Amino acid sequence: MAEKIEMPKLSDTMEEGVIAKWNVKEGDKVESGDVIAEVETDKATMEVEVFDGGTVLKILVEEGDAVPLGGVMAVIGDEGEDISDLLEGIGGESEPAEEKKEEKPEEKEKAEEAEEPSVDTEETPEDGRIKASPLARKMAEDKGIELKNVKGSGPEGRIIKRDIEGYKPDEAEKPAAAAVTFESEEAEEIKVSQMRKVIAKRLSESKFTNPHFYETVDIDMEHAIAARGKLNEVSEIKISFNDIVVKACAVALRRHPFVNSSWMDDTIRKHGDVNIAVAVAIDEGLMTPVIKHADKKNLRQISTETRELAGLARDRKLQPEQMEGSTFTISNLGMFGIEEFTAIINPPNACILAVGAIRDVPVVKNGEVVPGKRMKVTLSSDHRIVDGAKAAEFLNTLRQLLENPLAMML
Repeated sequence: MAEKIEMPKLSDTMEEGVIAKWNVKEGDKVESGDVIAEVETDKATMEVEVFDGGTVLKILVEEGDAVPLGGVMAVIGDEGEDISDLLEGIGGESEPAEEKKEEKPEEKEKAEEAEEPSVDTEETPEDGRIKASPLARKMAEDKGIELKNVKGSGPEGRIIKRDIEGYKPDEAEKPAAAAVTFESEEAEEIKVSQMRKVIAKRLSESKFTNPHFYETVDIDMEHAIAARGKLNEVSEIKISFNDIVVKACAVALRRHPFVNSSWMDDTIRKHGDVNIAVAVAIDEGLMTPVIKHADKKNLRQISTETRELAGLARDRKLQPEQMEGSTFTISNLGMFGIEEFTAIINPPNACILAVGAIRDVPVVKNGEVVPGKRMKVTLSSDHRIVDGAKAAEFLNTLRQLLENPLAMML
């Protein structure tokens, strides 16, 4: 008996999926557990398996098409089985839609002439006026072409669209060398990916729903730099500055539970665990894999897990559970040379930390100007949960931890 293959819910926030790739075609035989398609969700590209074997009788959507949750993607059943009633029930068609027939050049020309209004907007030969369609006149104006130099091929010599498109000026008509003209570059429209749609929706909701406010501190990173150098001399796993920031945030969050919270309308949920999301840039936008129980992990564990999750994110292979459950987010643009920025809160977190580059700057120590290593971080906070004083207390703790890295080990 024929079975409908419906779009499954592949992530907690998924509303529709885009068919990234079909691994089968109509007429192929499949067995239970076979992966028939790859679907792009708002978070990752996931595989769709079939539960029962059979023959692929109908594929109802093309690669690149979006399908809502529960929407029918394909039909599988016994070879030769009549599924016309089933297709009618799901709004499908028993026969593939006819492809558009390519128009012959002469048919296309007639269609163009029929589409263009016959209103004369320029002068005609009898009284010194030139016949031209409004479309041709507009195209000529845009391209800087004088209609008197164009030979019309429409009815009674009227100038139409194709005459302007095919117009080539004589040498005498070409502008002088000093008159430089530039052709407009063709614009490009890029189809919005499922991930980008969800990023746009979630961040718009966050920015315009959560009352954001921002606080920035400038941190002395000399001791953190020295500590990282010593650690990397003895550790087979290289520790990055971002790993140190993650660990410092985890310790600070444990001491400031309101920053590690979520707004739940009627209540504020202070999370028991410290799960830190780390923003990873990919072509389609940002992914936020989560380092769970970050406060209980050492720097080597944090470094190993961050590298693994970031690699999966760039390959679009993160699983939904690896992106869920965050209680705080870090966005680091320091590696791009960005000194300071503000970030939009990643719901349902109360805060997000924007980390800038470590800068070489002159600082005053013991009354003398000496070289210094400084890093600015900006905390974006949801004012419904975190007020200015609580945000400042968290940032002061974070600064103390980064300026005295050994304190993180206590």
